[in-house]
Amino acid sequence: MDEPPIGDVWGEMIRDAYAVRTGRGPRPLAGGRVPRPVIEVIERDDGLINGAPADHYLNEPADWQPHDHRALRLCRGQVLDIGTGAGRAALELQRRGMAVTGLDTSPGAIDVARRRGLRDTVATTIDAYASRAATRYDTFLLLGNNLGLLEGAERAPAFLAALSRLAKPGARIVAQGTDPYGTNDPVHVSYHRRNRERGRIGGQLRLRLRYRLLATEWFDYLNCSVEELEKLLAGTGWRLNSIDDADRPYYLAVMELMK
Repeated sequence: MDEPPIGDVWGEMIRDAYAVRTGRGPRPLAGGRVPRPVIEVIERDDGLINGAPADHYLNEPADWQPHDHRALRLCRGQVLDIGTGAGRAALELQRRGMAVTGLDTSPGAIDVARRRGLRDTVATTIDAYASRAATRYDTFLLLGNNLGLLEGAERAPAFLAALSRLAKPGARIVAQGTDPYGTNDPVHVSYHRRNRERGRIGGQLRLRLRYRLLATEWFDYLNCSVEELEKLLAGTGWRLNSIDDADRPYYLAVMELMK
C-alpha cells in the first residue's frame, strides 16, 4: 500500500468538524448523504492506532474539563495560546476581555479559529514567531495536553528558549500535561520500557496523525511525570512554581521565568 500524502491533517480535520457542527461548508458524507463523524486517527511508532471524535476541539466552556477552567484562571496580562487549534481557550480569554494571540502551525486550524471570531492569530512555528515578533507576553498557555509540545530532552531547551525570547519579565507558562505511568496496560507499559531502552523518556510518544487521505510527518509528543518535567527545566531559565494534580493523571504546571 502506498504511503499517504503529507498535508495539513489537523486543519482538514478541524474544518470538517466545524462544518459538521455548524452545517456550514462542505462536510464528509456517509453514503453521499449523511454527515460522517470526524475522527482523529493517531498512529504510534509501535503500531498502536487510536481514534477519537474531533468535535471536542470545538467545545464551549460548559463542556470543558475542570482543569481547563482552572488553567484559564491562572492566565494574566498578554497571553499567547500555543497550539490554539480551533481557538477554544483563546476565544474564552478574548470574551473575558484579555489580550490573547492564538498560535498554531496549522493554517486550516487558524482559519477555523478566525471564522469563530478569534481576532489575533498567527500560523507559524513558535521558533519562527520568536525570531520576528515584536509583542512580549505575560502568559504562555499550553492547554489540551500541549505540555507535550516540549517533545523530549532534545527539543525542550529550544522550545523554552523561544518562549524566553517572547517573554516579559516574570512571565509564566501555564501548561496541562499527563503523567503516563499510572497504567497497567501492557501495551503502554512495554512502550515506556522500549523508550527507556532507546534513551528516551518513557512517555515520549512518536506519532503521526491521519485523516481521510492525509498524514502528518512523524513527530514527538511528550507525556511525562512532574519529576521528569523538573529535569527538563534545569538550566533553561524556567522553574516549576506549582503543580495542580487534582485531576490525576492530568496536571497543570505553572512555570515562571527566573530573573
